[in-house]
Amino acid sequence: MNPRPEATVTGAKEKTSTAASRRAEALASTLEKGAANLVSFAESLNDSEWKTPVGTHDTRKIGVIVHHVGTMYPLEIALAQKLAGGGVIDDVTWDMVDEINAKHAHEHGAVTKADAIALVRQNSVAAAAAIRAMSDAELDRVAPNSMYGNAPLSCQFFLEDHAVRHSFHHLAKVRAALKR
Repeated sequence: MNPRPEATVTGAKEKTSTAASRRAEALASTLEKGAANLVSFAESLNDSEWKTPVGTHDTRKIGVIVHHVGTMYPLEIALAQKLAGGGVIDDVTWDMVDEINAKHAHEHGAVTKADAIALVRQNSVAAAAAIRAMSDAELDRVAPNSMYGNAPLSCQFFLEDHAVRHSFHHLAKVRAALKR
């Protein structure tokens, strides 16, 4: 395991150096931009739009999707930190992700706009701080990943494909559902 201060989504500690690597900063800034865009759009929604299903294949309501993004940041960052620390992701499958998403939708079907937005704001700040705490060497760590057929993937790829892109991905679906 790499000896670095633990940076968790629930309470990111400061990195021992004063500045994040350029790559970590770029990733964190992109995550923050995506979260801010999602929050801004969510704030503009009326009650009817908030309750609109995202699509035919994904029947979750828009409000649930916004809350989902905020909920997933801690999980995505924890997995990235596992990779950064030299671990392997060998216990996560897409079927498990589908189960997590279905359970979340069931439990948070009536989430309020204020609660969902607050969660995205809180957890995106913590996620960005955790990313900034990663060194280039940690971002470069490669390990098998069970979510991708055990293909060896870098921590940076995992961050880009999950926490960093998550808000952009769902905002595009939300916009498409509302045709705006």
